[in-house]
Amino acid sequence: MDQQTQTELEAAAFRRLLEHLRENTDVQNIDLMNLAGFCRNCLSKWYLAAAEEKQIEMDYEQAREYVYGMPYSEWKDKYQTGPKQ
Repeated sequence: MDQQTQTELEAAAFRRLLEHLRENTDVQNIDLMNLAGFCRNCLSKWYLAAAEEKQIEMDYEQAREYVYGMPYSEWKDKYQTGPKQ
């Protein structure tokens, strides 16, 4: 497999992961951390780090909005259960 195809497949898998997380808002970040060792915020940080490596201007809140599909404060108000972070 050539590098371009691999990158396209990885990007498609990442988009599908984000879609899955956006559809399953009942799964809390703490649940993800306990079971998988990462959460939506981790994905946001990794996305931001990748942007920084490419010298793309972005801040953490923009990265979180991309991962969550909406501003984090809105997601938190709508879907976060238990104590608010």
